[in-house]
Amino acid sequence: MAGALKRLVPLFDRVLVERFIAETKTKGGVLIPEKAQGKVVNATVVAVGPGSKNENGSVIPVSVKVGDTVLLPEYGGTKVNVDDKEYYLFRDGDILGKWES
Repeated sequence: MAGALKRLVPLFDRVLVERFIAETKTKGGVLIPEKAQGKVVNATVVAVGPGSKNENGSVIPVSVKVGDTVLLPEYGGTKVNVDDKEYYLFRDGDILGKWES
């Protein structure tokens, strides 16, 4: 992680992710126009918050950890630019799933 990204710690149940890069070529080598490329729904978790609190005040931990590959909704998240890279902040409950290795 870059120096500025190390200082960015998500709050509560937020998860900071870096989306995978969209495919720009087919397997046959044909270039795909930008408008025809599908929305990337897979990402790598870069940082996680401590979790949210319930009514009793105890912390409910986040369900993913740094380095996990997750499935995201097509729309949503808050875009964050750090060192000319795009990252997205999602709530833990907005993440659709986690890919097992």
